[in-house]
Amino acid sequence: MKHTSLNAENTVFVVLSFEGPDLYSSAGGLGVRVTNLTSTLAKSGFPTHLFFIGAPGKAGSENIDNTLHLHRWCQWISEYYPRGVYEGEWDKIRDFNRSIPPFIVENIALPAEKQGKMLVILGEEWHTAGVMSLLSDALYFNGLRDNTLMFWNANNTFGFDNIDWARLKFTSSITTVSRYMKRLMQDMGLNPMVIPNGIPSPMLDPVNEKVSKELRDVLDADSIVAKVGRWDPDKRWDAAIETIYNMRASGHKVSLLARGGIEPYGAELMHNARSEGLDVEDVFTEGNTMDDYLKAIDRAADADIINIRFHCPQHFLRLIYHASDAVLANSRHEPFGLVGLETMAAGGVAITGGTGEDYATPFYNSIVLENSDATEIEESLSYLEEHPVEAAKIRANARNTARYFTWERVVQLLLRKLEFQARLQDLIEPADICEETFNIPHISEPQLIKIGGD
Repeated sequence: MKHTSLNAENTVFVVLSFEGPDLYSSAGGLGVRVTNLTSTLAKSGFPTHLFFIGAPGKAGSENIDNTLHLHRWCQWISEYYPRGVYEGEWDKIRDFNRSIPPFIVENIALPAEKQGKMLVILGEEWHTAGVMSLLSDALYFNGLRDNTLMFWNANNTFGFDNIDWARLKFTSSITTVSRYMKRLMQDMGLNPMVIPNGIPSPMLDPVNEKVSKELRDVLDADSIVAKVGRWDPDKRWDAAIETIYNMRASGHKVSLLARGGIEPYGAELMHNARSEGLDVEDVFTEGNTMDDYLKAIDRAADADIINIRFHCPQHFLRLIYHASDAVLANSRHEPFGLVGLETMAAGGVAITGGTGEDYATPFYNSIVLENSDATEIEESLSYLEEHPVEAAKIRANARNTARYFTWERVVQLLLRKLEFQARLQDLIEPADICEETFNIPHISEPQLIKIGGD
């Protein structure tokens, strides 16, 4: 019997990803994405299985609230590669490809069919492209492929040269996270569906203005600029540092709050900054309270560049985004730009690059750069300083825009795309699509935020 829709009673989700919720398994935005995506699906009632490269010391499987099932994979290999998810990645890929298909067929796909449920498999990034095709073959040979929807998602162009695109296109529907990525992939002869990233709804909560003022008072600078991202030339850290140098040379006291990754390019950047005469202070803290973070910043408050070397939880990053005069998300290549969206949700001013972030509208909810040099960044910072009313409008409009990109809304869009594919596969009857069909709470239109407060 065919279903009339996809809902929590008749659909089981499987998500395949190298990154996941463990600290060992999280190296960037992908870990955040799959953690929030699977959590939102599970909270909406869908039985959801997340397979990822798990920390070797944790339980191999974990059941959260009977709906979210974590499967930590390749742990026996991770014991030999303790430095993180991507250490020894080819060994892990081979084991992932070999062991995932039979496990899912036997333990998830067959039980789902016996219960009259559809199976949705979502693969993330190039590491899972091979296993998606192998899994499709395994499902087919067990008579289960027709009951399964398979979507593979590209968050970036990393590893594209390792993908057998002809095979992947044959076995899975291809998606990506932005129109920018869609254009890049169309040049390769692909036409992916766009399903954006999202932010958790709590990110829309107001930032504590009192603590935000404390951070600004600690720094006591004419301008506070923040930048968060990997140490990578594509992130245009060099333009950020050149901006600080030029502004200081003009007599402007400016503080750059920098939070990079573990990449060696960061050491090169900081060495070059010091060589140019900039004061760079590496900041560490042993505590993990807001007071500990503020004290650590205070110890380096006179520096031109405050290089934050401790783990920054999301609530502290939101404080930085909100307290800064601007957050530089000025990448040369930015498939989605999650930092920019998180900044907007915190009521901050995001300065994005020219890659066309779907959520960014120049001088309405953000500032969008057209060039790669530091001059335009300096002019943008001067504009914000000289036009405080316009800056306040940008902050208010930014928060309003971010309300359209919560994970609850993204999951609604994902389900619409899945239902379209389910009709093509003759899994469900033709029907009008409505939000109630998906068993997800209706989200009303965003309420406008008054300028000058939350």
